Amino acid sequence: MRSDRRSVLLLVDELALLFKLTVYLKTVKGGVMLREKCINDFCFKSVCEETLFPRYAKKPFHTDVLRDNMDHSGVLLWVKAEPFMVGALQVPPPSKFSLHYLRKISTYVRTRATEGAYPRLYWSTWRHIACGKLQLAKDLAWLYFEIFDSLAVKTPEERLEWSEILSNCMTEDEVEKQRNQLSVDTLQFLLFLYIQQLNKVSLRTSLIGEEWPSPRNRSQSPDLTEKSSCHNKNWNDYSHQAFVYDHLSDLLELLLDPEQLTASFHSTHSSLVSQEAVVALSFLIEEAWLRACLTGNPFGTSACLKSGKKLAWAHQVEGTTKRAKIACNTHVAPRMHRMVVMSQVYKQTLAKSSDTLVGAHVKIHRCNESFIYLLSPLRSVTIEKCRNSTFVLGPVQTALHLHSCDNIKVIAVCHRLSISSTTGCVFHILTPTHPLILSGNQTVTFAPFHTHYPMLEDHMARTGLATVPNYWDKPMVVCRENSDTSVFRLLPPCEFYIFIIPFEMEGDTTEIPGGLPSAYQKALGQREQKIQIWQKIVKEARLTKDQRKQFQVLVENKFYEWLIHTGHRQQLDSLVPPAAGSKQAAG
Repeated sequence: MRSDRRSVLLLVDELALLFKLTVYLKTVKGGVMLREKCINDFCFKSVCEETLFPRYAKKPFHTDVLRDNMDHSGVLLWVKAEPFMVGALQVPPPSKFSLHYLRKISTYVRTRATEGAYPRLYWSTWRHIACGKLQLAKDLAWLYFEIFDSLAVKTPEERLEWSEILSNCMTEDEVEKQRNQLSVDTLQFLLFLYIQQLNKVSLRTSLIGEEWPSPRNRSQSPDLTEKSSCHNKNWNDYSHQAFVYDHLSDLLELLLDPEQLTASFHSTHSSLVSQEAVVALSFLIEEAWLRACLTGNPFGTSACLKSGKKLAWAHQVEGTTKRAKIACNTHVAPRMHRMVVMSQVYKQTLAKSSDTLVGAHVKIHRCNESFIYLLSPLRSVTIEKCRNSTFVLGPVQTALHLHSCDNIKVIAVCHRLSISSTTGCVFHILTPTHPLILSGNQTVTFAPFHTHYPMLEDHMARTGLATVPNYWDKPMVVCRENSDTSVFRLLPPCEFYIFIIPFEMEGDTTEIPGGLPSAYQKALGQREQKIQIWQKIVKEARLTKDQRKQFQVLVENKFYEWLIHTGHRQQLDSLVPPAAGSKQAAG
C-alpha cells in the first residue's frame, strides 16, 4: 500500500460543524482520503489506514482494536446496523440503482431544488425520476420510498395520524394526493438506494465460492456464529463495515455538489464536502463523527453473540444435544441499537413479555418444533432457517422478515412483512403495507390476524401501528420468478380458526384489534352454530348416566387422537412448566 494512502482524513459531523470545520475530500487511485483543516485550536489527526481499516468481513473483530482506537482518538466510529438490517431489501437491486445512475440523480435533484427535489425529495419528484427516467414500476418506486420513510425518526402519534389519513382515502387518487405531501432527506435517500447493492449477486464471488446466487442457500454450520450468519448480509455487521469501507469513495462522491466533480463524475484533490453531505452520512455512520477509525459495531450481532448478556429463557430438552442460545445487548446498548439473538430453541414453548424485548431488533435462528411468544413491542424481527414452529409476536415497528423457513406459522402486527426462500408457511398478519414476496418461496398462505393479548393495543400505540389500512390480503410479488400468483393463496374461511394465547397478563385488550373480515367472521359463526346444534342433539338424546360416561370417554379418545394427528399434543405438553431445575429465567 502506498505511503500516501496511510494518511486518512477525518470528517466530523454536528459537533465539528459548530466549530466551522472545513472538510476536504481527496481520492487517490481508488482510495478515499479525508483531511480536516482545523480551526479554533483543532489539530490535525491521522492514523495508519492498515490499522484502522482491517478487513473485518474476513476475520473476527477484537475488543482490543476498539480499545486501542479509543485511546488514539477519543471517539468511536462504526457503521449503523439498522439501515442494513431493516432498510436493505433482501433481493438483488434494480440495475438502475448503480453508481452511474445515482450520480445522475444526484446532479438532477440539485438542479430541481425549487421543484421538490432538494434538500427534501418529495414523492411526486421521486415518482417522476423512478418511473420516467429509471423505468421502474410505480409500486416498486413507492416501495423503496416507503421503506426509507419508515426508518425516519417519527413519534408513534405521527405514524398513527398517517394511518388514519390513508384509511380515510376512498380512491387511489386520494391516496396519491396524500403521498405527494411526503418528503425525505434527498442525500440520505441516495445513500439508502446505494446500499441496496449489499444484496447484489456477484458472478465473480459466486465462481470463487464466497457467494452463490441460489435463493435457498443453506449454511451447513449448526451454530449461529459469525461464519454461519454471513450468508444473511443484512444481519452481518462485518458485511456492513466491509461494504462501507469498500464503497466509501463512491458514497462520498454521491454527496458532492456537481461543481465539485469532473466531467467524468469523479472528485478532485480540492473537492469540498458540504455540511449537508456530512450530516447525510449520519444515516450510515454512528455517532456524530466521521473519522478514519472505522471500527466494528460494538452493538452489532457479532458483539452481541460474543460478549452480550446470556439469557436463560429456554430449557434443555431431555434427549437432545442442541442447547438453546439466547443473548442480548440491551443492558449496554442505546435505544435504537438494542438486540436479542435467539438460536436453537428446540421442542418447547418459550413465552416472554419483557423490558429486554421492548424496542429491540430480534433475530430468531434455527429454532425447530417450538412455540415462541414474544409479547412486547419490537423494533424489527428476522426469522431464519426455522422449521415446524409457531411464532406469536408483539407489534413489530419496522420490518418482519423470514428467510429459508419451512412449515412456519407467524402471527403478528407489523409495519412490513417480507419473505424469501420459504416453503409451506402461514402468515396471520395485520399490516399497513403490502407483504413482499421475494425470491424462492413456495406454498405461501396469508390469513387475517386472529388473536389478542391484554397489552396488545397498548403495544400497537407505542409502535405507531393502527388497525387500518390493513393489506394482509394484497401481497406484492417483487421477484420476476414469482410473477405467477400461484406462489401464494389466501386462507379459505372454512379453514380459519381463532388463535388463543394461553397466558394471563394485565391489560385492557379483550378482542382482536380491528375485528375480522366478514367472510371469516361468518365462517366462525357457522361453526359455532354447528356446535350448538350438536350440543342440542346430545341433550335431547336423554342418555342415562352410564351412557353419558361412555359417550364422554368416546369423545375424549377421539379428541386425543386428533391432538396427536395434528401435532397439537406437543403444544399442550410444552405448556406444562419445566422441572424446577430448568425453569425459564426472568429477564
